[in-house]
Amino acid sequence: MTKIYDVHKRLFLTLFLIGIFLWSLSSVTWNSDLVHGSGMDTLMEIVSALFMPDLSGEILTVALESMIITVVYAVAGMSLALVLAFFLGIFASGILAETKAGKIVSSSFFRGILSFLRAIHELVWAWLFVASFGLSPYAAILALALPYAGILGRIFADLLADVPKEPIESLKLAGASKWQTLLYGYLPQVRAGILSYVMYRFECAIRSSAIMSFVGLGGIGYQIQLSLDDLAYNEVWTFLYFLIAMVLLIDLWSRYIRHSVAASAAKQWFKFLIPAALLSGSWIYIIFVQKAEFLSLFSSENILYVKEFFSGLAGLEEEEPAFLSGQAWMEALQLTWETLKMSIMAIGISAVLMMITVLPAARNIADGSLILQKNWYSQLLYGIIRIIYIFSRAIPELIWAMMIIFVFKPGILPGALALALHNFGILGKLCAETIEDSDERPIKNLAVAGARKYQLLFYGILPAVLPKFLSYILYRWEVIMRTTIVVGFVGAGGLGQQFKMSMSFFHYSSITQLLLCYIVLVFIADAFSEGARKAVK
Repeated sequence: MTKIYDVHKRLFLTLFLIGIFLWSLSSVTWNSDLVHGSGMDTLMEIVSALFMPDLSGEILTVALESMIITVVYAVAGMSLALVLAFFLGIFASGILAETKAGKIVSSSFFRGILSFLRAIHELVWAWLFVASFGLSPYAAILALALPYAGILGRIFADLLADVPKEPIESLKLAGASKWQTLLYGYLPQVRAGILSYVMYRFECAIRSSAIMSFVGLGGIGYQIQLSLDDLAYNEVWTFLYFLIAMVLLIDLWSRYIRHSVAASAAKQWFKFLIPAALLSGSWIYIIFVQKAEFLSLFSSENILYVKEFFSGLAGLEEEEPAFLSGQAWMEALQLTWETLKMSIMAIGISAVLMMITVLPAARNIADGSLILQKNWYSQLLYGIIRIIYIFSRAIPELIWAMMIIFVFKPGILPGALALALHNFGILGKLCAETIEDSDERPIKNLAVAGARKYQLLFYGILPAVLPKFLSYILYRWEVIMRTTIVVGFVGAGGLGQQFKMSMSFFHYSSITQLLLCYIVLVFIADAFSEGARKAVK
């Protein structure tokens, strides 16, 4: 009876998600007016430049130097994020609290901090730090560190809270202190999970570091932005190929790290050579090459400027702050509604594209080992789709939006397409790996019994993987919601577009109002997604 109830819940949730996706599509007027007059010609130029990148020595040198800066900022930001996440995650898990009440208080307080840190996108943090401290490398580093600390800290807290209690109780009975219990009981059990997720977030940090250029910070994104402004699409693809190559290298490194977790102690030291070299090299570059002084952020001039900036955000410099105006709230809520529709449209498009491509992208389907059938084109199709996934996820949403806005007129559609293109590659990879890791026995039994391909799909594969597919789709919707404000910076509609205009005209109280709407929207999305994922399980 319980299983039937669970199936009905998943079916209802699936139909509900399909329904709101179709509703989001109805908010767009689908006609030729969506595209610029020369939009299709521009699209053809961008696509043709994909096969003819600029490989001149000058551009390659600039790309390499910019990529180094991007990696340096990502490594430095992740190193600070890991330190913050380690301590915040421990306290947010509540494992050090002695009483149940203490555990609830500790968990609620520190999880609230983690939620706030990750609710605001790293580009928004970057803008806040640049506006406060100027174009310092530390603006980029701190902008990456804070939201990533929130994300990693939450995962760390969840992993620690789910650790089996029997080994922990044994250590306590043997007289182990709290910190000894943490070091010898909790951490060894969550090490593999943390390591895997940290590597994934490092790949994300590279992409995030690349878009710091939008607020004036350097890196590969800065060169992409300059080339797009000059309509030099050949140069754009050169820089993008460097970014894609870096994401691929990290992906390969991540696989090696995960597969070698169980290696002998004598070989463990080798895994730390690359991280140690990256960490030390990055901070040496920041301190000695870029000559960035952390204490200079707290100079009397900067402190005075920060006070003026935050007083502006509080509306103290305006006669009628935006957050005290009913008309301003009506406009902000309308933009919030548009942003919600954009996020739903984006996850819907990416989910549809994923469902169309995911089956041939699974290795055990491509090689015929799962369905006991193999076609001559299976491996070719597998390779093509996997390459598309890499392209899709390696290019950040903001850069997709920068290119799409040359084709489509400003509005929520180009924003939704940019978000969908990036998340399609991530969803495709995750869901293809879900099929690869699924229990093959029921599906093979159906194949042996003579089931056809569509029967294997509807009665074997989909029932086994659909719950995880739904979980991934809901999780990516959370991420998309946080990123909607970013694509709006380049005219892709929603709160982000108005946020950019308010920045340009120094309407600081309007920025505060829009940030409040954005944060509330993110928290609502998180709550809905969390509840829906629990219903799927």
